[in-house]
Amino acid sequence: MTPRAALRDPKQDRSRATRQRLLEAAVACLAEHGWARSTVAVVAERAGVSRGAAQHHFPTREDLFTAAVQHVAEERSAALRALLSHERREQRDRHGQRDRHGQRDQRGQREPGGPGRVAEVVEALVDLYTGPLFRAALQLWVVASYEEQLGARVAALEARIGRETHRMAVEALGADESVPGVRESVQGFLDMARGLGLANLLTDDRARRDRVVAQWARILDDVLRAPS
Repeated sequence: MTPRAALRDPKQDRSRATRQRLLEAAVACLAEHGWARSTVAVVAERAGVSRGAAQHHFPTREDLFTAAVQHVAEERSAALRALLSHERREQRDRHGQRDRHGQRDQRGQREPGGPGRVAEVVEALVDLYTGPLFRAALQLWVVASYEEQLGARVAALEARIGRETHRMAVEALGADESVPGVRESVQGFLDMARGLGLANLLTDDRARRDRVVAQWARILDDVLRAPS
């Protein structure tokens, strides 16, 4: 047994695990049931713990969902980082092949990866905005609009995630924001993706969404390939 393992307290491990289950349950309940029906008792049942155990970690409902705000932010950031890491690996592979053939543009920069890669990035980002984490985030937005205790924290976290999402989208797409119109096109796409996430709350019109996403991929590819 390593010294670190020997120093670990099983009680603390169980406490951390319980807290994690409660946060995950809170996010799931928000996404599925909304704020009004996501009581501490409902979340505790979903997490498989007693209401007393839930209140030990989060004495009030506001404490629970304030922590859930942070949890959602961290999970969304992790999903974005995973997407960017995947795109970096893909780009390294593509760039390695191009470098061997000397395929660079006149500015000495690598050419865009083509409509196939742009479409992959666009689809992956839209999937993030139409998935359960974003559904939970939307519920938090609504609650934050009238719950003062949550409002400031949600606004600050969303501003941070918005900046992070834009930066990662630019990197994943290989976009050069010094070119006029590129920054606005990327941000317009992200705004559109949020809108699809909002529409997805009411109905999952996947066929329509796929057509919209394909068109935005073509628009972005044209913008990214346009001469500066």
